[in-house]
Amino acid sequence: MSAHHTTSTATPSTRGPAPAAPGRHPTVGITPARLAADDTGRARELLARQGAVVLSGYGTTPDALVEAAARTLGSRLSELFPQRLRASRDGGPVHLHADGFDVVVDVAGVPVRRRHPDEDHVLLQCVEPARTGGETFLVDAYRFVDACQSEDPDLWDFLTGCDVDLYGAWAGLRGLPATPRVARHVEYTRTGRRVVRRGDGAVPLHRDPDADRISALLTRFTKTVHALEADLPRVRLDAGDVLVLDNYRCWHGRDAHTGARQVRILTLRTTDAR
Repeated sequence: MSAHHTTSTATPSTRGPAPAAPGRHPTVGITPARLAADDTGRARELLARQGAVVLSGYGTTPDALVEAAARTLGSRLSELFPQRLRASRDGGPVHLHADGFDVVVDVAGVPVRRRHPDEDHVLLQCVEPARTGGETFLVDAYRFVDACQSEDPDLWDFLTGCDVDLYGAWAGLRGLPATPRVARHVEYTRTGRRVVRRGDGAVPLHRDPDADRISALLTRFTKTVHALEADLPRVRLDAGDVLVLDNYRCWHGRDAHTGARQVRILTLRTTDAR
């Protein structure tokens, strides 16, 4: 699917610019710049300024993905998690989301963390593009939240002020800790970075007296985000392209596709992560 609108490349501060209505304007959409693999300085600049960049020419090997992370983030790299190869055929759409999960497994008697709730960057490597469809779309979640403050104050209050169990909907999953992961959708790190979460696992806290209202707001949040998707710009990733995302700031999704499609995903934490 092609883009319906163009978007501004102006970048909000951590606190954000004057809000725009998230449901009526495409200004929350991101069209990342496409750079050569060796344009490291420019890649770092655009990632910091816009939250996303596409790097071309890295190849399709697992080593190439690690190289892209090291060259783009440099000495800020703190913790890399196992790569995930995702293969699909005639796949359905994937809705807007931020990565982040809490999975610990036992390997030869040693607890090993495979995912972290506060992964602050994601690298998405195209191994095999789909025959048709499968385009990626992105949202600047900072702009979305800032817009909510004036356009949907109830939702803004919920996202910034209400604790939920981030993974309670998946409580039966092996490897997911039994202890609830309590957080708000919008929080700040100790260094002042804003985190805007978006996933499908959040539920009200156990026996929260306000559970009905929180459940309704979670549904409202999901519907509002899904409503953005049709009008967002689309990004076509070719074999060897690597999409680098600030996972605290950007949500990503993709269109349905026909034929085979393969991507490799690397999530990580930098020294700026929570």
